[in-house]
Amino acid sequence: MQLKVSASPLSLSSVLLIAPFFLWGTAMVAMKGVIPHTTPLFMAGVRLIPAGVLILIAAAFMGRPLPKGWVAWLWIALFALVDGTLFQGFLAEGLLKTGAGLGSVMIDSQPLAVALLSLWLFQEHIGFWGWLGLGLGVTGISLIGLPDELIFHFLDSDTIVEMLRTISLEQLFASGEWLMLLAALSMAVGTVLIRFVSHHADPVMATGWHMIIGGLPLWGISSAVESGQWQNIVPSDWLALGYATVFGSAIAYGLFFYFASSGNLTSLSSLTFLTPVFALLFGNLLLKEVLSPLQWVGVSLTLVSIYLINQRETLPGATKKVVTNEKTITQQQQLSEVSTKKMNTLTLLVRESKPDI
Repeated sequence: MQLKVSASPLSLSSVLLIAPFFLWGTAMVAMKGVIPHTTPLFMAGVRLIPAGVLILIAAAFMGRPLPKGWVAWLWIALFALVDGTLFQGFLAEGLLKTGAGLGSVMIDSQPLAVALLSLWLFQEHIGFWGWLGLGLGVTGISLIGLPDELIFHFLDSDTIVEMLRTISLEQLFASGEWLMLLAALSMAVGTVLIRFVSHHADPVMATGWHMIIGGLPLWGISSAVESGQWQNIVPSDWLALGYATVFGSAIAYGLFFYFASSGNLTSLSSLTFLTPVFALLFGNLLLKEVLSPLQWVGVSLTLVSIYLINQRETLPGATKKVVTNEKTITQQQQLSEVSTKKMNTLTLLVRESKPDI
């Protein structure tokens, strides 16, 4: 199934496809005020476990079957470890050591990893326009998430040489950027894993169970190494947590992994580029955050990238291959029909014998 989001801008399928990334972006805005009042691993568990329970309740009302057999539960456990515990754990700890803008850029660059894995495992076609779209998407979210001063400073060639000269392997592993990169890779692997999980279990049920199983270790580690998890949370923070849990986790992850279980992973994951766009726009509307000219350029590049990735099969150059394949198939069908007609029109001559006298 090829994901198409441009056929009808107001269609229900388009709204449902875009909904997870809209909800993730707005949940990021809601969580900004909660982060200073709680601990990262506890907050990660809150976003997973209650959301998983809600998904299981909804799946039961929809009549979704429970996972059956140890093979299904093993796939769900692996899915929970990678996309639940590792992704949310790396993300929570990485945010403590890096800025929110840079962290968002590195997390939302995971469509590159998904595209490579999908090309390797499922032979999904990417092509020139697809790779161009992925490159523009990463550039766009970089312009959105990174400060303007850092971008102009990074463009200085002397700065790049000095940075490469002074960085060490120990600093790389201790940095928040490395943790955010591991979080992005965990999310990419989790996106691919749902395709295998859905062969043995219902994708909606598997999503709910993987959030519960993946969130329990986070709460366990939080109880051992963190303190003051909820003492400083005010009523408005609980409302923000509730929105992030119900909309930003339960509904968003349920829809995302439902589409990922059968759709084109490269096209679906490219919509992740919309997450910082929604976060930036709603930050501007609700928190009065001002968008810089570079950020507006980043928003434009991001929208162009999503169009290129989702229309990569129909753009000039990509259609030539499709038309050639269709022409070859048509010729083969014509040859088959001609040979069939020849066989049907074959005349058999039977010699008639004279009757005996």
